[in-house]
Amino acid sequence: MTFYEAQQQLQKALTELYDDREAANIADWVMEHVTGLRKIDRIIHKQSPLAPEKVNLLQEYTRQLLTHKPVQYVLHEAWFCGMPFYVDENVLIPRPETEELVEWVSAIGNRHSVDGKRQTAETLRILDVGTGSGCIPVSLKKKLPQAEVYACDVSEGALAVAARNAAAQETPVNFIKIDFLDAGSWSLLPEVDIIVSNPPYIPQSDKNTMFQNVLAHEPHLALFVPDNDALVFYDAIARFAQSNLVSQGCVFVEIHEELGQKTKELFEGKGFYAEVKKDFQGKDRMVKAVLSSQFSV
Repeated sequence: MTFYEAQQQLQKALTELYDDREAANIADWVMEHVTGLRKIDRIIHKQSPLAPEKVNLLQEYTRQLLTHKPVQYVLHEAWFCGMPFYVDENVLIPRPETEELVEWVSAIGNRHSVDGKRQTAETLRILDVGTGSGCIPVSLKKKLPQAEVYACDVSEGALAVAARNAAAQETPVNFIKIDFLDAGSWSLLPEVDIIVSNPPYIPQSDKNTMFQNVLAHEPHLALFVPDNDALVFYDAIARFAQSNLVSQGCVFVEIHEELGQKTKELFEGKGFYAEVKKDFQGKDRMVKAVLSSQFSV
């Protein structure tokens, strides 16, 4: 089987589940992973034979993909902020929208100030709540190498993945296992300049409208919250920030696109000035919050 034949066979199989464009994109990704060659190189060598062990690997990947398993979990690879991250079913697949959250945070850090107060890179401390794959803290450490970065999660499996990614990218991050909803565990966390989080925020009732590949493979612990308490993590983050955020510190959180105003009002109700920011699709996606008494300084 040649490179060309292998790709055409995979792409044809994927059209059972995906439209032509997505099937082609996934086939390209898989073939690059299997062969180690970029698309242009595979085109040049399209008549080259695919080694038998590579054929077997491709067949196994195809089998998994046809069960609706996301390609990122099949290849154990997801790209975020220009870097490859190891992912498995202990963690969510990093999304492009979250890259915008990282950019917002890093813009503050790169100015070495947090809402007007001068900081040095050495003193900037950042905490990621609910780190999952570690894509947020690892990316922030890359962008702000002199910052001290912390990350916490309740899942041992997620923390193992995050630590693996931090090691692979040579980005020291302090990982801490806690249940963030248990206020009694907050003493294990440091006082910080910036709190960032992409916490669970999808109401249980939204399961009815979600894609099957998400429901079947991505960890529900990192996705869903009760319908009657959809902002439970934001409430905990706001309360934690009241005691563990330094003067002039900021909170940056990713949010449910339909709960932007409610999330903003939650922070405002706890004494913060808050603003909602839209993502590249024009959807409410992020909130920045700072204590009102600090904001006026």
